[in-house]
Amino acid sequence: MDIKERIDVLRAELDAHNYNYYVLDNATISDFDFDIKLKELEKLEKENPIFFDVNSPTQRVGGSITKNFNTVVHQNRMYSLDNSYSKDDLLDWEKRIQKMLGTSEIEYTCELKFDGASINLTYENGQFIKAVTRGDGFQGDEVTNNIKTIRSIPLSIKKDFVKDFEMRGEIILPLDGFIKMNEERVANDEEEYRNPRNTASGSLKLQDSSEVAKRPLDCLLYQVVTSERKYKTHFESLENARKVGFKVPKTIAVAKNIEEVFDFVNKWDTKRHTLPYETDGVVIKVNNLQQQEELGYTSKAPRWAIAYKFKAEQVSTILNEITYQVGRTGAITPVANLEPVQLAGTTVKRASLHNADQIEKLDIRENDTVFVEKGGEIIPKIIAVDITKRPISSTPTAYATNCPECNTELVRTEGDAKHYCPNEFGCAPQITGRIQHFISRKAMDIDGLGGETVDLLRKEGLIKNYADLYDLKVEQVIPLERMAEKSAQNMISGIEKSKEIPFEKVLFALGIRFVGETVAKKLAKHFKSIDNLMSATFEELINVDEIGDRIAQSIIEFSSNEGNINLINRLKEVGVQLEVSAESLENQTNKLEGQIFVVSGVFHQMSRNELKKAIEDNGGKVSSSISKKTNFIIAGDNMGPSKLTKAQDLGVTIISEQDFIDKIS
Repeated sequence: MDIKERIDVLRAELDAHNYNYYVLDNATISDFDFDIKLKELEKLEKENPIFFDVNSPTQRVGGSITKNFNTVVHQNRMYSLDNSYSKDDLLDWEKRIQKMLGTSEIEYTCELKFDGASINLTYENGQFIKAVTRGDGFQGDEVTNNIKTIRSIPLSIKKDFVKDFEMRGEIILPLDGFIKMNEERVANDEEEYRNPRNTASGSLKLQDSSEVAKRPLDCLLYQVVTSERKYKTHFESLENARKVGFKVPKTIAVAKNIEEVFDFVNKWDTKRHTLPYETDGVVIKVNNLQQQEELGYTSKAPRWAIAYKFKAEQVSTILNEITYQVGRTGAITPVANLEPVQLAGTTVKRASLHNADQIEKLDIRENDTVFVEKGGEIIPKIIAVDITKRPISSTPTAYATNCPECNTELVRTEGDAKHYCPNEFGCAPQITGRIQHFISRKAMDIDGLGGETVDLLRKEGLIKNYADLYDLKVEQVIPLERMAEKSAQNMISGIEKSKEIPFEKVLFALGIRFVGETVAKKLAKHFKSIDNLMSATFEELINVDEIGDRIAQSIIEFSSNEGNINLINRLKEVGVQLEVSAESLENQTNKLEGQIFVVSGVFHQMSRNELKKAIEDNGGKVSSSISKKTNFIIAGDNMGPSKLTKAQDLGVTIISEQDFIDKIS
C-alpha cells in the first residue's frame, strides 16, 4: 500500500469511528487505539504535505488562531420563528395556513427546540466549506475553524445526498459536559459559567480553536437548505441527512394532524427534564416542502413553522427600585431593579415594566415581593405581586413626569401606551440611540464604528447627530480612548463607504417612528426619493399598500420638523443615497399596477421568489391567499385542488408561468 492509499484508509477509518462515537453514541474503538491511528495520520500528512486535506480528521484538534471573525452575508436568510404559548395559538396558526393552502390536509413535523447557538454549515460537492453564526439573520460571523473541532459534524459526505446544500443546526453544550466544566473551574478557583447556552455561544468566538476543541460541544441539525428537489418532505430530507452522517435528533416525529402535535407537546412537556440537553419548547413545521414554499415567509419568520414554548419558570424576589430608560425615539420604559435571583439558568437583576398602565394594572410598588418569569424564556417580566408580603408603609407608584436624562416634561398622546420625552435633539440617549440605529447592520452597516464609540464621539462633542459622522476626520478620531490610527482610518473608510447604501436602507436608518425595514422598502419603492416622501400628503401616504394613519402621521411630523429637514439636506450634500438608483429603476415598470397576484404550485423557468419579485418590480402586489380582490393566479404544477376550486368559484383568472412572462415582456 502506498503512502496516499494509507492516508486515505486512515482518514476513512477515523471518520467512521468519529461518526460511531459522536453521532451514534456507539464506540467501536478504544480511545488509545483511536489516538494511535490519529498520530500515524498526523505524521504521514506532515511528511507528505502534497496530500494535505483541509477536512482531514487531523484538522479537528484545533490550533489555528482567529483574531478577527469575518462577517459573511448568508446566501439564504436565517429567519427567526414566531412563538406560541398555548394550544389555542397553535389552532389559530393552523387555521391561517389551511386558508392559505386551501386545504385541511396538512402533515406536520414536531421537533424539540434545543437551547443553543444557531449555526449555518455550507457544503459543496460533499465537502464542508464554512460555518457562519446566525448573527442578525442576514449576516453572521464565520467560525469555520472552531466548528471543525466539533466531532459530530461531518467534514465530508461520501454517500448519496444532495450536491450543494446548507445544514442549519444548533450548537449546544450537553448538561453533563457543562457540569464537568464548572467543576474544573471551581477546582481552579475560577468563576463558574452561568448557563450552557451562553457558554456554547461564547465558545464559538474563542480565538484559539484548540481551546474550543477542549469543550464538549455538540451540534444538532434541524434543516437542509438546497435548491435541489430530491426530497418531498422535511422529514425525508432530515432522515437522509442522518444516514449520511449528520446528527439529527431522533426525537423528531411526524404528526398527521394537530391532535398528534398536541400529543407530542404533552409528552415532552414533562419528559424534557430527562434529556441530556436544555430545551425550551417544540418547533412545529409543515412537512411537505412544496407547501412550505407555497406558504413562504413574513418579513421576520416562515409561515410554515411555529415554536410552542413550554410554560416559563417563575421565581419570586424583591423589587428594590423603579428606574426609567429613554429609547432612541424618546419612548420611556420603566425598569424594575430586582434583588438578583436565578431564573431559567441566568441571574436576573432587572425586568421591564413596559409602561404606566402595566404598573397601575398590577399595582407594582418599590419594595414589593414580585413574581418574575422569562417571557418566552428570554426577556424577564413581572407577572404578579405578592400582596401578603407588602410593607405597611408602602405607597402607590407615581409614574415619572420628567425625563430622567434631560428633565424635559414627558408627553403622552391619546391612545399611546408609552410616555415620551419630546427633546429629541437635546436628550443624550435619544441622540446616541438614533446614531447607533443609523450605523447598525440592517441600516447603514458602517464597519469600524460601534455603539460605545458613538457614545464617546458624542461625549467628546465631535457629533450631535448622524449627519455629523460624515464631517469626521481621521486626526479628530485618533486621540479618542482605545483608538489607534488603523482603527480611525477603518472608521472613516466605513463612513465613506456607507454612501453607497441603497435608499430603502437609508430610509430605515433615518429612524422615523414606526418605519421599520418592511415599511421603508414599501415607501422607497412607491415614492422613489426622500423629496417625494417628505412632500407627500396624508392621503397620498395612506394610499400606499399597508401604510396606516399612525405611520402616515409619523412621516408628516418627521418631514415638517426643521431639524430633520436640515439633517436630510446635509446627507444630500455629502452624497448619501436618498433616491432609488437608476440601476434599480431599470427593470421596474407600472405594467401590473393595481393588480393582485397569487403564486401557487411548482415552476420551471423562474423560482417562486423570482416570480414574486417580477410582480413587484412591475408594480403588482403579491398576496398569499385567494380572495375577491385577486386578479390573477399564476398556476404551476401541483397547484392545490381546493385553491383551484376557490379560484374558479370566485372567477379569478388563472394564467401559466409562460403567460405571466409574456405579460411582462
